[in-house]
Amino acid sequence: TVELERPPEPSVADVLALLGDRASVLRRDQMSTRYGIHTPHALGVAMGDMKRVAREIGPSHELAEALWDSGVYEARMVASMVDEPARVTSSQMDSWCADFDNWAICDTVCFNLFDRSPGAWDKVAPWAGRSEEFVKRGAFALLWSLALHDAGAPDESFVAALGLVEEHAGDERPLVGKSISMSLR
Repeated sequence: TVELERPPEPSVADVLALLGDRASVLRRDQMSTRYGIHTPHALGVAMGDMKRVAREIGPSHELAEALWDSGVYEARMVASMVDEPARVTSSQMDSWCADFDNWAICDTVCFNLFDRSPGAWDKVAPWAGRSEEFVKRGAFALLWSLALHDAGAPDESFVAALGLVEEHAGDERPLVGKSISMSLR
């Protein structure tokens, strides 16, 4: 049997270089005005390019953690695409959620990774009870993505979540309200 050698895993610097090659100052400058993505550490890389970089890299929990720790918006987006859901821990979910600083990273991490992680349902209620804008948004973005992706979840999980939706529906922050609304839909 011939074993194929797997190429070495790229470093954070390698991934940042790949992203930098695809970056646009104009796109970075338009992130807040055009898309409402407010983040101080962005390169200006299109989502399609981030997805291509993630496909080139392939799955890697260790690299995902290191990319997240870089603090760079696009590196964090790629981290959510290359991390391995089965290896995501409860403490990692809490830590990354505490780092959410805009709607795009919050929603992308919830839709690409957290909803497929073993502890996803365990995070909805505790995060919904938190006051931080993007932690609370994370609760309902996660619920929203579970409603779309977790076809095997028992009805009771969604019925219980309806109580959370009702309890927090009065939150007047637009970014929280939208995620509550989308989770209900």
